[in-house]
Amino acid sequence: MAYFNGMISSKSLQMQTGLNVVIPDNITEQKEKYKVVYLLHGLSDNCTAWFQNTQVALFANEYNVVFVMPEVQRSFYTDMKNGLNYFTYITEELPKICQKLFNVSDKREDNFVMGLSMGGYGALKCALKYPERYKGCGAFSAACNMKRFLNYDETDFFYKEIKAILGQNLELLEENDIYPLIDKCDKSDIKPEIFVTCGTEDFIYHMSTELKEALEKTSIPFTYKEWSGAHEWYLWNKSLRLACEHFFERVSEENFCNIV
Repeated sequence: MAYFNGMISSKSLQMQTGLNVVIPDNITEQKEKYKVVYLLHGLSDNCTAWFQNTQVALFANEYNVVFVMPEVQRSFYTDMKNGLNYFTYITEELPKICQKLFNVSDKREDNFVMGLSMGGYGALKCALKYPERYKGCGAFSAACNMKRFLNYDETDFFYKEIKAILGQNLELLEENDIYPLIDKCDKSDIKPEIFVTCGTEDFIYHMSTELKEALEKTSIPFTYKEWSGAHEWYLWNKSLRLACEHFFERVSEENFCNIV
């Protein structure tokens, strides 16, 4: 396993930003470009979180996939009203950088986006808005209903953050709402496959069940799995393993690990 932990220069963000990338062991033997998963972090995490808290390095070898873990601060993967253009960075600039630096494919059938909590929301938004770019999406404990976050007290720090992201008059709410994107994607000829997981004790469990109910009314292919668990890394590690099993073929038994 090769591991990149460093900084790249982003024109979209107009600054240096953190990036972690895990590459399978077979770098010198790999003849074709790698499949790639853009793996998105949650609200209180950063680009190192997935590598520090899961077996992502084992999964890279087992499924011969590159995992790209970018940094977006607490932006909810948006082009913020009062902030930086993180959605443009994730969907436009970052893939081009990774295709040049890390030998990953630009083909739709080789591109996937996954994430937890805030990153689950980001993954859904990427795949639903640009289904022609992503074959699959993994949304783990996804914080996917922006409107529910508006119920916070106006003195609360998080409420102020949401206003910075969406605007004081919430003028960017509609374009960043998952549900209109679901409706629009359902009418598209190209649809991503969506893999949803959540723990039944998660404090935002209801968001996953609401997402499931909405997807059931569409022709968008999706898989939904839930089991006992909270908003925690044990669940997200298992979720990532299950998503890899769902989307990819195992290339070697050598690094297989059985996760309960």
